[in-house]
Amino acid sequence: MGNQVSIQFLGAAATVTGSKHLLKTPEKNILIDCGLFQGIKSIRKRNWEPITFPVKDIGLIILTHAHLDHCGYLPLIVRAGFKGNILMTAPTRDLVEIILRDSAKIQEEDAEKANRHGYTKHTPALPLYTLAEVEKTLQQFVSYNDKEWIQVSDNIRFCFLKNGHILGSAFINMECFGKKIVFSGDIGREQSELLLPPTVVTEADFLVMESTYGDRLHSPIPPREHLADIINSTIRKKGNVLIPSFAVGRAQELMHIIAQLKKNKNIPDIPIYMDSPMGADVLSIMDKYPGWHKLSEREYNNMCRDVKVIRDFHETAKVIEKRGSKIIIAASGMLTGGRILEYVKNYIGYKKNTVLLVGYQAEGTRGRALKEGAHEIKIHGMYYQVNANITEISSLSGHADQKEMIDWLKQFQKRPEKVFLVHGEPMAQEAFRVKIEHELNLRVEIPIQDQEIELFTIPSNNT
Repeated sequence: MGNQVSIQFLGAAATVTGSKHLLKTPEKNILIDCGLFQGIKSIRKRNWEPITFPVKDIGLIILTHAHLDHCGYLPLIVRAGFKGNILMTAPTRDLVEIILRDSAKIQEEDAEKANRHGYTKHTPALPLYTLAEVEKTLQQFVSYNDKEWIQVSDNIRFCFLKNGHILGSAFINMECFGKKIVFSGDIGREQSELLLPPTVVTEADFLVMESTYGDRLHSPIPPREHLADIINSTIRKKGNVLIPSFAVGRAQELMHIIAQLKKNKNIPDIPIYMDSPMGADVLSIMDKYPGWHKLSEREYNNMCRDVKVIRDFHETAKVIEKRGSKIIIAASGMLTGGRILEYVKNYIGYKKNTVLLVGYQAEGTRGRALKEGAHEIKIHGMYYQVNANITEISSLSGHADQKEMIDWLKQFQKRPEKVFLVHGEPMAQEAFRVKIEHELNLRVEIPIQDQEIELFTIPSNNT
């Protein structure tokens, strides 16, 4: 490599998942995020492909946050021989542990079910990774506080800065051979029910920035008002409200909003269930790290008291059979797996019910299919007719929209030499590129998969 610093985009390049950005320097190679590819089959298949980059050359992994498309590939890279530390904030460390264990458990269960029922093209079907491999991966985790500078080599240091996406999520603010490189991770909302707004970052020479909602604005209707309308209209039809939700972040925000709606008598006093063991574990992590969210102890306790948490899978069947209207929050948020599928199988065929989408729906997921008006969806080898009302509240998303991201960029006093757009679908990225160049006159590049781009050359006296 000599005296060059470059970035290779190993994931989330012209797609919304699989975040992996490899910073190559003369002193240390650092992988920023290590996520799974999700969505359409051709993208998911990348998770099973041999690793094309030399894992032994990676000295360090840093995570921006705990969502599976940013951390879910970790057991595979450890299996391939990565032996270095994996750095993250303390809440992220606790959340990643939960998420990876859950991911491995689901994969093991799905493989077993596929083999038992014979709906697999592989003999036998295998999990992508196992619980044992997750346990090995956890041994390499190291956690830090936000704003704490971490020296990783003579000329490289960084700190985490809260970015408001989920509990523990952070920008990576890096100083590298005299240059500032910022990795945005997923940027949160300026106004959130649970989290503080993203930290103001004042300077960067290079910025690697997400672009999920680069071509969209979230609804201006306050989410509480919108959610109350949807719940009340469904209850009038004596139906059930199903809310597929990420177990980390959206589920807890929904719990808080619905608890407030009940308290203020904006909705009737009907049962609310959160059917997600992982979501329940996240509640305990919120309690452990009060400095990472806005809720007072009273608000936290009220939220937990108003929602019945379902941990045992056998209880899911009882909730499904229970008569009367109810609200059910369950993972996964894009209907790619998890317990929400059991509710969908039983409820989506009835016009009285509502499926409420509250987060990003990646291309190729069941959530995207429902959003785009699919008349049927396939679950566990069977097709189910879609008769339920399918609706969406975009203002509950944990991602900043186009305006919020532009406003965040405007806060830079020292503007980046170049902005690299990642973690977005091509149309969203192109719209955002044009917007940034027009409004801020910044140079923007949209990397493609596996592309390596040189950032700068280090003066010879610095190497």
